[in-house]
Order: sequence, then structure tokens, then C-alpha cells
Amino acid sequence: MNKQQQLIELLKSYQSVAVAFSGGVDSSVLAKATQIALGDKAIAITAVSELITTNEISDAKKVAKLIGIKHELFTVDDLADKKFTCNDKMRCYHCHINRFKLLEDFCQKNNYNYLLEGSNEDDKGDYRPGMLALKEFKLTKSPFLELHITKDEIRQMAKDWNLPVWNKPSSACLASRLIYGLEVTPERLNQVAKAEDILHKYLQGQIRVRHHGDLARIEVEANDVSKLFTNPLRDLIHKEFQKLGFKFITVDLIGYQKGSNNVILDNNPF
Repeated sequence: MNKQQQLIELLKSYQSVAVAFSGGVDSSVLAKATQIALGDKAIAITAVSELITTNEISDAKKVAKLIGIKHELFTVDDLADKKFTCNDKMRCYHCHINRFKLLEDFCQKNNYNYLLEGSNEDDKGDYRPGMLALKEFKLTKSPFLELHITKDEIRQMAKDWNLPVWNKPSSACLASRLIYGLEVTPERLNQVAKAEDILHKYLQGQIRVRHHGDLARIEVEANDVSKLFTNPLRDLIHKEFQKLGFKFITVDLIGYQKGSNNVILDNNPF
């Protein structure tokens, strides 16, 4: 059997499941495979919080409808947990502990055997304390990890199933934009969301605005970096970012790097 067939057979063995669903390529492929394997014995669940933009929630609704899987939203108050908002290197761990407890509670109350999440083989190479949290939950399964399925294989499955997210850039929650040690607040999350919205109007691909307090560090695709130094775009970005409260606006010359905030961890006590 190929990986796609192996995935569907594995999902059938779970009998009934809920899928932690963001609308990104990983969770969308997992939801699609689950819908094929289990039909109405599967449901997708999306967390709504200040860490996720309204556009992402809207996209998740559209993709779930396209897939044909049942879909529910639930609200999470991530910022109520001071262990999370202090934004140390275990931020993702605390978030996952809180969220997956709620998700597993949902499964138990609604008679779903397991909760599925979309970590894949490539995630093993990055600093991901959230994956440590998953080991503490009995009902949570990671099918892509179990079958050693990579990101490229997931994208190919999405393409095979005609999912529009097959080439969607990877994303992470807004809190990941804040440099470690900088408190996570609604105001800072809003700054990042609005700043990235500005850039998305003019550029494609991966875009991140890393929040360093008074300073914004812009990351875009490497071949787009030079565009940020050309007027009128340069002056427009500078003006609009200052309106958002940033005093200094910088560009990372290397371009977008996955998890670039993690480079400080080796020499920092956070």
C-alpha cells in the first residue's frame, strides 16, 4: 500500500475521531482522509482565540465545508494562562496542554474514541515543545508521525484530493512572532496581525513580522527582500508600521526562516 492508503486504513481502525483542525495543509489532509475513512464518525474542531486571525477562521470553515466533514468551533482563552503569556521557551507546551485538555474533554463528552493532530515527520527537526505536551494525552494520536509521512507527501495528497490548500504556506500562531521574553498581550498580537495584513497586500508567499517590542523585524521570501527597499513600498510600510506603534522597522536580509526566533535559545535563559 502507498502512504495514502496506509493512512486511510489506520484511520479506519480508530472507528470515531475528532480532528484538531486549523485549515492548513496538514490538518486539511488529515480531515479529508478521516472523512474518507470514517464519514459521519469524524468531526473537525477549530479553536478560536486571539492567537488566530479572523481570516484563518474563515478559511477553516470554507475548507471543512469543501471536504464535507462536520465542523465545530470552540473558544479558548489562551491569554488567561500566565505560564503562556510570559512567553518563555515553553510557551507552546503550555498552550498545547491547555488546548488538548479541552479537545480531549470534547471527545469524551461526545463519544469520539480519539483526537487526531497533524504533526508530521518534518516537524521532528524543529524546536517544538508543543510536541512534548502531546505525549501527556492518552486519546491524542498523530497519524502522520506514526506512518512517517513528510510535508511533501502531505502536499501531494492534498493535490491528489484537489484541496485548494495543497500549496498554502505553512503558518503558526501569532504568539510565535513575539521574541521570547516579551509578554503576549492582545495589543501585540493585534500589531502583528495588522502589520502582516499590510505586507500581504503587496507580497506573496511566506511573510512574518517578528515583534521585538519597539522594533518590527520583517521576514519575506528571499527573492522579495529587495522589493522592500524600493519606493513607494518602503515609505508606505514605514509609515503604516509606525501607525501601529513600532518605532523601528527593519528587514531581515536573509528572508523568511522557519522558527527564526528560536536562534536565541542556545544562549538565553528564557
